[in-house]
Amino acid sequence: MKMKDFLKDNIIGYCPQFDAVDEYLSGREALYIYAKLIGITEIEQAILSAITRFKLQSFINLPIIKYSGGMKRVLSVAVSMLGDPQVILLDEPTNAMDPEMRRRVWDNILKLIKEERSVLLTSHSMAECDALCSRLAIMVSGQLVCIGTTQHL
Repeated sequence: MKMKDFLKDNIIGYCPQFDAVDEYLSGREALYIYAKLIGITEIEQAILSAITRFKLQSFINLPIIKYSGGMKRVLSVAVSMLGDPQVILLDEPTNAMDPEMRRRVWDNILKLIKEERSVLLTSHSMAECDALCSRLAIMVSGQLVCIGTTQHL
């Protein structure tokens, strides 16, 4: 399979633990570049959808360097969900977010789960895991020590 064919299907979305957006771009420009990179054909529609889903209107045209840590995280999560991928990998997605932003991200994750998309989430917050996860895996020093439902663990 060629990389072009893989990207065309937009199978995987990824939000790294540390934001991977160029701070000298605006949020809109970052969304545009990532949409273009993953091969989204309706770019403006995808950007508008991300802006609306995550309520980014008030800061989307500012340079990312002026964003708070939580605003950068929300943008990174929005980038990971561009084009509605089938699998979304989120590494500490709500780190540094205020409660309102965190709830917005949680609502979007829950929506994906209801749409039967696969979400793999890493978090240090048991409250976050309890709210979002149907199964948990606990790792200690890089070793998997248990896996199961929250009630089981």
